Amino acid sequence: MEHPILFISFILEKLGLPIPHGPVGDTLLAKIVSPHLTYTWLVMAFLIIVPKLTMGKMEMIPGKGQNFWEMIIGGLEGFMAENMGEEGARMMFPMLTTFAFYILTANMIGLMPGFMSPTSNINITLGCTLIVFTTTHILGLKFHGVKYIKHFMGPIPWLIPLMFPIEVISHLARILSLSIRLFGNIMAKETLLGILFLLAGAFFAPLPILFLGVFVSIVQALVFVLLSILYFSGSMEHAH
Repeated sequence: MEHPILFISFILEKLGLPIPHGPVGDTLLAKIVSPHLTYTWLVMAFLIIVPKLTMGKMEMIPGKGQNFWEMIIGGLEGFMAENMGEEGARMMFPMLTTFAFYILTANMIGLMPGFMSPTSNINITLGCTLIVFTTTHILGLKFHGVKYIKHFMGPIPWLIPLMFPIEVISHLARILSLSIRLFGNIMAKETLLGILFLLAGAFFAPLPILFLGVFVSIVQALVFVLLSILYFSGSMEHAH
C-alpha cells in the first residue's frame, strides 16, 4: 500500500538531496527514509512534544493538562498493580506504558489521509513482540533462577516429555500471536480506508469506517499491553 506523504522524502527533495527509490534496503538512505521508520519518528516526536506542551511544569495545584496525564498514568499504574502486583507493576511500568502510548498513537495516526500507521508493518510489531518475549523470560530467570524451568515441566513428572515441547511451542507461538494480530488488524484497517478514500472521492463517505478504525486502534493497543502484562505476571509467579 503506497502512502502519498513521506515527510523526510519531501524535505530531501526541497533540499535537493537524492531520494532513494527501489526496494528498501538498497542503500543506507533508503533504510533511513523507509515509510514505517519515518512515521515511527513522527510518533516519537508527538509523544515527546505533546505531553510537554500540555502539561508544562509539575505543580502542587495541577492544571487541566497535569490532571489529564495524572489520570491516565494513575489508571495505567493501578491496572498493572492489580494484575502484576506492586513490585511487578513498579518494575515494568515504564516499558508497558511506553508500549501503550506508542502503539495507540501509531495505530491512530494512520486514520489521517496521507499518513500511515507504523504498526501496519510487520517489522515494527515483530520488534515490539521480541522485546516482550525476551523480557518475559528475563523476569522468569530473575525471580526464580534455574527453577524457572519448572514452568515448562507440567504438574506431573511423567508428563514432562509431553508437556515440555508443548510449553516451548506455546511460548514461541506468542511471537506470532502478538506480532501478527497487531500487524494484521492495522494493515486491514489501512487498506480498507485507502480503498474507500479512493472510491468515495469525499471525506464523509468513509466516516463509519473511520469510527471503526478508532475502535480497532484502541482495542489492539489494549490487547497488546494486556497480553504483555499476563505474560510478565505468569513468568514472575511460582509454577504450580
